[in-house]
Amino acid sequence: MADAPRELGGSITPLVTPFAPDGSLDLPTLRKLIDQQVAAGTHGISVTGTTGEPGALTLSERLTMIEEAAAAVDGRLPFVPGTGTHQLPETIEITRKAAEVGADAALVIVPYYARPTQDGLYAWYSELAAAVDIPILIYNIPSRTGVEITPETVGRLYRDVPNIIGMKEASPDFAHANFVIHECGREFLLFSGLEALCFPILAIGGAGFISVTANLVPMQIAQMYELFRAGDWDATRDLHYRLLELNDVVLTETNPTAVKWLMGELDMCAPTLRAPLAPLSEQGQATVRAAAARWGLLEGAK
Repeated sequence: MADAPRELGGSITPLVTPFAPDGSLDLPTLRKLIDQQVAAGTHGISVTGTTGEPGALTLSERLTMIEEAAAAVDGRLPFVPGTGTHQLPETIEITRKAAEVGADAALVIVPYYARPTQDGLYAWYSELAAAVDIPILIYNIPSRTGVEITPETVGRLYRDVPNIIGMKEASPDFAHANFVIHECGREFLLFSGLEALCFPILAIGGAGFISVTANLVPMQIAQMYELFRAGDWDATRDLHYRLLELNDVVLTETNPTAVKWLMGELDMCAPTLRAPLAPLSEQGQATVRAAAARWGLLEGAK
């Protein structure tokens, strides 16, 4: 299990969880969004990660989302659902579901709220990996979990646990990403989870990115990877800077508040969020609308 069943790389879109106006899962829209991503040339699909509001979903809903998304992807792209929670038995159950439906890997967040030690994190991922039959990407996002997994712990896990194959890096400390690759080697699959670091992660040997902005402009986000792979550094850098404002503004207020609002303006899905997230404020709407208009996203929109 040292390698994923299919090569993972490039732009893996972390889809929002579409809700109907009454707050229920909107599965027809989920299928539509996946078809749009495939048509746009994205390199992979993820659901029920941070952008998918996993903490607001019941266990049954998370399992349904993974099953329905896998069916909609239908093998056309790699599928990497988010399966982590703060409880190990529940994380194992969700990760086993991902394996059952044929996911290519599972994205497992560092357990939140408990703030475990590095030894605790090592034990957590080791026990999870031993209980499932699927490659695992660690998900490091200290702003959400309250604890950061160190490069040394990542390296220890990578060397000791065969089905740990990479990581989504959402630490704003870019040095951390560098030391992860230094610790693990160039074959480790490191994905950027911060929009402004998509190009820099590639430049240091990363495998790609899992960017919320790909919900809106999947073709352009995928193009950044394609340009880089073609060796066109100038064009990649130009696209990085062109995307910079949009990448920043989609994180206005708490993700996925802004991206869902903008998708609502574009008639892609309802802007419905679940508590405790609140709708995008009037000031936030003005900020997002202005940046999106400068990018040309709102031409012809309602």
